[in-house]
Amino acid sequence: MYFPYFRGKQFELITIRETAKLLARSRFIPIIEPVRESLSSLERTLDAICDAGGKAVVIVNPYHGDLRESRAEISKLLKHGYLDSKAISAGILLRSDTKVKEAADCYTAHVEHDPTIVHAGFAAPKAFSELISDNLGVARNVFVEPYATSLYQRHFEGTAAADVLVRDGFNRQRNADYPDMERFSELHLTYKDLGMQGFGDFLIVGDSYSEGGGPAYAVAIHLTFINPDEENVMYIYHFVSNTKDTPTDPAGKFAQALKKLVKRLDSGDSNILETEAVKEFRTLHEKRHFPGLGYVKKLSMKHHIETLSAYLG
Repeated sequence: MYFPYFRGKQFELITIRETAKLLARSRFIPIIEPVRESLSSLERTLDAICDAGGKAVVIVNPYHGDLRESRAEISKLLKHGYLDSKAISAGILLRSDTKVKEAADCYTAHVEHDPTIVHAGFAAPKAFSELISDNLGVARNVFVEPYATSLYQRHFEGTAAADVLVRDGFNRQRNADYPDMERFSELHLTYKDLGMQGFGDFLIVGDSYSEGGGPAYAVAIHLTFINPDEENVMYIYHFVSNTKDTPTDPAGKFAQALKKLVKRLDSGDSNILETEAVKEFRTLHEKRHFPGLGYVKKLSMKHHIETLSAYLG
């Protein structure tokens, strides 16, 4: 079972809406950390998931973005619209600055809402697990590397729901510095060997969070693929523009990167799956159209989901 982790910015939520049927059909469960003050886009996204017969986890105490200090609005939205359906799980995010009582209170408030505990740097697992021991068995645990060590995980053994391991496979760099290709992850192959019932990642965005990108001195298109020559480990291509020394002309830089992508596709040995997202990249190349960098990111995320869906069947 795959759990892609999204920070709920505009194009991340659009990606989920546009792949809602595929996510449901593949039994993929997106984890959404809301980061925007307006919850209307999140609401549309959850409606799309529910309409498709899918499931999702929504973090009720986000760490990043506009809602860090106004978390009650998320709980209010979920309680009044979604949690009774059992399609939407309340996610409790445990970070390094989360206090034990705060974590326990949040968990207790959502214990009837199919809770998912996301462990991402929390410093007091023993105290927390003891405090909620009477209700711990109903929770799903999502352990985010590198924080949740084996010793940490021992405090949450015996829960009724699936345990999930999330690993960030995206090695974030300046666009100009990306190699042509690098290893992304083998977790889709090994998660069961690690005692997990599911796995996740941060797609082609990575775990690091920023409100908005700066000037694009270089444009990069990131596409993942399953490498049959490396025991089906997932790798990632970085198609980077030739122009890297000026913040102007993002459309021209996109065209340069897209030309490299299409050339690699046409080589016949790229191992890139011809997904619907890849077909759209081809159309953009044929039309010489630049849709904006957010749209490009959306296509890369959709391709990643389509690729894993095809591989996992």
